[in-house]
Amino acid sequence: MGNKYFKVTPSTLPKTDFRYIAWKKSLINRPPPWNKGKTKYNDVGVAKISNTFLSKKLDNFKNWRIEARETNIIPDTKKSLVKNKDLAFLIGLVLGDGNICQVSRTECLAIVLGTDKPELWKYAKKIVERIFHKKLTVKKRKNVNCVDIRLYQNNLSKRLGVLKGKRKNMKLVIPTWIQKNRSYLIAYIKGLFEAEGYFSVHKKTYTYNLSFTNLNISLLNQVEMCLRKWKFHPERRKTEVRLRRKTEVYKFIDLISFRSYPLI
Repeated sequence: MGNKYFKVTPSTLPKTDFRYIAWKKSLINRPPPWNKGKTKYNDVGVAKISNTFLSKKLDNFKNWRIEARETNIIPDTKKSLVKNKDLAFLIGLVLGDGNICQVSRTECLAIVLGTDKPELWKYAKKIVERIFHKKLTVKKRKNVNCVDIRLYQNNLSKRLGVLKGKRKNMKLVIPTWIQKNRSYLIAYIKGLFEAEGYFSVHKKTYTYNLSFTNLNISLLNQVEMCLRKWKFHPERRKTEVRLRRKTEVYKFIDLISFRSYPLI
């Protein structure tokens, strides 16, 4: 099925090609490979092959792995992430309503968002996919009105600059590269507010409230500092930073594009 100039294999042929159809039919009666279902843990022969490769330091997939990393089939988990507004937003979102934890031999990035804000979790999913070049699945929790966005990969904590584990009592600092760029800082604060922000209007009393709520004191300090830096007048509570002036509320909503998601 080929010559010295052109290499043709059945799997590369169109599915309507008679040669492909004949090859597909021939597979029906073909016996399974000798090692199907066998691993080095349940078969002596496979274990012997594995130990031989290990002792001789042979890597059967070295060339494939190099090519796969170059074409991003296998992501390079040691490569630094591109510093841009997407990454700044994601860091803020994760600090507000996400978590990174150790799972077996890898790390897990989990972002939990309410089903009452479908545009937000769809936007967050696309941001994560754009940053890590990996398709994600979103799962709705049973009997709870929220969805889980999860990514499994090595070095997530180091590359994002977000510590693993619970952050209630951690002292968190805005990354320097975000602090030095106004647009990155706005994206970062947007991530925090999208995760833990709340906007309400009580028309009878003409009361306006845009608040950020969190148990981590350093995050509250960050939000208050940025608001004052941008000439707003926030009120500080024990677990909350909020804006109450109507003009400032709408000005800040416009500044960070609160509840607006351009990728959808």
